[in-house]
Amino acid sequence: MAGDTSWVSHSDDGTRRETREFDSVLEFGEEVDKEGTAISVNTLLPDELVERILAYLPVVSIFRASSVCKRWFEIVTSDSFQWNPSNSLPQRPWYFMFTNSDEPTGYAYDPVLRKWYGIELPFIETSSWFIVSSYGLVCFMDNDSRSKLCMCNPITKRCRRLEDPPGLKYSDYTALAMSVNRKSHSYILAIVKSKQIPEDFVQWEISIHLYHSQKETWMTSLTEVLMGWRGGNESVICNGVLYFLVYSAGGVPSESRHALIAYNISNRTSQATLRRSFIAAPCSLTCGRLMNMKEKLVMVGGIGKQDRPDIIKGIGIWVLNDRKWEEIVRMPPKYFQGFGEFDDVFASSGTDDQIYIQSYGSPALLTFDMSIKQWKWSQKCPVTKRFPLQLFTGFCFEPRLEIAP
Repeated sequence: MAGDTSWVSHSDDGTRRETREFDSVLEFGEEVDKEGTAISVNTLLPDELVERILAYLPVVSIFRASSVCKRWFEIVTSDSFQWNPSNSLPQRPWYFMFTNSDEPTGYAYDPVLRKWYGIELPFIETSSWFIVSSYGLVCFMDNDSRSKLCMCNPITKRCRRLEDPPGLKYSDYTALAMSVNRKSHSYILAIVKSKQIPEDFVQWEISIHLYHSQKETWMTSLTEVLMGWRGGNESVICNGVLYFLVYSAGGVPSESRHALIAYNISNRTSQATLRRSFIAAPCSLTCGRLMNMKEKLVMVGGIGKQDRPDIIKGIGIWVLNDRKWEEIVRMPPKYFQGFGEFDDVFASSGTDDQIYIQSYGSPALLTFDMSIKQWKWSQKCPVTKRFPLQLFTGFCFEPRLEIAP
């Protein structure tokens, strides 16, 4: 791997917490006969067969296998092993939870083995940075100048610093989105910047900037002024379309505080103005979180009370079909109440069929499986709330070895 990865497993069976480093050789085979009468199977198998066997292991076990012996380390860290698609078994998306608002430290949750792992993220300096992910890659962007961008694989630690994006360096609001092509591994980054027009409280300049990894260049795709609506920090690319949430800024009548804009980045010549691409929110929302679920746009949103739309009363999940929202499910009250005190805004991200929901005020993590419509609490994260105002957040990513920025 490009960089040292210290994997520490954390599990909680309800009665105790176990913290240990991964076991060494003896977990894969018992002690060899001291008199030397036993023959190691490892010495009889060719590298190609050992590679095929190791490929059947989960990602974490592959890292553990690399410490067994020099031969296995060389196989696991070779480009032929990491970049061979046939060596990549399907993995459920993981969730990385930050445990410190000042430092980018935290734990990654594996929903299959139901364990937390202590891993270090490269490049990122604080948990307040913008973070998006797609097909094993994660992009970090600083929250100050919003021009420092880095693409990385959090499992292998391979990183690449990207050139600064064009446009205003300091915008009032910024949203970041990305999409990776699963076959070619090329990717597109999109930044939506929103800047208030000077001395005008209702007009906002929206600009969209795109980065293509194959060309390694940025381009400003669109600049438009919206009346009564501003951008935010929520966006996603889904099936060649950039979606981002906009928020009512006053000055024009609106039934909801939120709306969705769809911008076709694969066929920009046919794109109408942003104002004509508005999609109404499914209901009165306190917040909305957008995610790409198998090229379908899904939104997890806080449902506001009828008389007090700024106060959350529940959480719903919707999918967009032909510019219309279809409600998939609402969080059962026992899970909503299980978070304890729940703010009107919260963290949520997902991919494939897995959705994660987390309250900013608690390390409790709830999962929802879209394929079987099942809610489930994660194993308890090995961190406790140390002071009342401590905040928790995180992001979802796919653990993959075969992709590099």
